[in-house]
Amino acid sequence: MFILELTYTASVTAVDEQLAAHVAWLDEQYAAGVFIASGRKNPRDGGVIIAVAEDRARIEEITAADPFVLAGVCEYRVTEFYATKTAPELAPYREQLPA
Repeated sequence: MFILELTYTASVTAVDEQLAAHVAWLDEQYAAGVFIASGRKNPRDGGVIIAVAEDRARIEEITAADPFVLAGVCEYRVTEFYATKTAPELAPYREQLPA
């Protein structure tokens, strides 16, 4: 599982110009089963996404295609972790620690 932290590198006005394309990209990732939750940070200087994928390389490929990244208005910080405990609704995402 991955925590994706977006940090805006441009004005909120520039971010808002790309927002519709970014939301469409988010919708594609939800439909593909990659994203579990997402939203703006408060204060509004970026966002956070919880994601699942087979490996970090796949997540980096996905984030590189974000219209925010393509427009140069945000950067990503990717944190990988093992979701060994979850709420019951997230049980399908539970992981075992590697041997």
